[in-house]
Amino acid sequence: MPYLIRPGRARPAADGRGGGLGLAVPGCAHPMVAPMEWAELARPGVGALPGPSGACGPLQWAVLDVNAGPGARPDPYCAPAAAALRQSGVAVLGHLDMRYGSRPFGELVSDAHRFLDWYGVDGFYMARCPAVSERLMEAHRTATTVRALCGGGHVVLEHGTYPHPGYADCADQLVTFAGSWSDYRWSQAAEWTADHPPERFCHLVHGLPRTHLEEALRIARWQGAGTVCFTDRTARGGQDPWETLPGYWDDIVSRIGPGVSE
Repeated sequence: MPYLIRPGRARPAADGRGGGLGLAVPGCAHPMVAPMEWAELARPGVGALPGPSGACGPLQWAVLDVNAGPGARPDPYCAPAAAALRQSGVAVLGHLDMRYGSRPFGELVSDAHRFLDWYGVDGFYMARCPAVSERLMEAHRTATTVRALCGGGHVVLEHGTYPHPGYADCADQLVTFAGSWSDYRWSQAAEWTADHPPERFCHLVHGLPRTHLEEALRIARWQGAGTVCFTDRTARGGQDPWETLPGYWDDIVSRIGPGVSE
């Protein structure tokens, strides 16, 4: 059975929608090859700004990965895609690959500058972040620096597992699960996470069938995650399951944010 948090941990949202859950997208394919996906993410009412019906959507942030980072030069497709997301109330996070702590500090800061100069990102998604205590100080230094560069923007550390508790002081959110549904349904939350509010944690689950969507939402709430991304796409054959939106995108958007996909 999934680890059940202590009573009172899963709290409802202020507006009563989705049991306090929000959505995130860790990175669609390049806007040139996935224009429909990017247009859907920017659709009025999917993000924090109200759409034509007056309802706000659940999508909190989406990751922009131009070419394993910001790329070597400004991309003519990515700048307008990022601008459209921000206009819909979705935070755009630049993808910084930490390579589990092996990436030099200077390279990461340089990539952060390019993301800001070329795409005006609202924060950073620090992928493949280390989780061990030995790398904590360097991760804290990097996260603090890139947050300062964007004037206090949103910083997400993607560990994919529960890291040393000290990482909770490094960023706005930690991705504490990133993997398959077969692993997620039997996963356990680290006990130290109960000392933090749900909005500090994000879960990314691929290979999730539509028939188990409600079960996955319950697990996320029980384990104290405030942000999720679920998809029926899989990682078979080395594919990136996040390159396209799930087949049940409208379903999950409507479950977490009623009315936005009508």
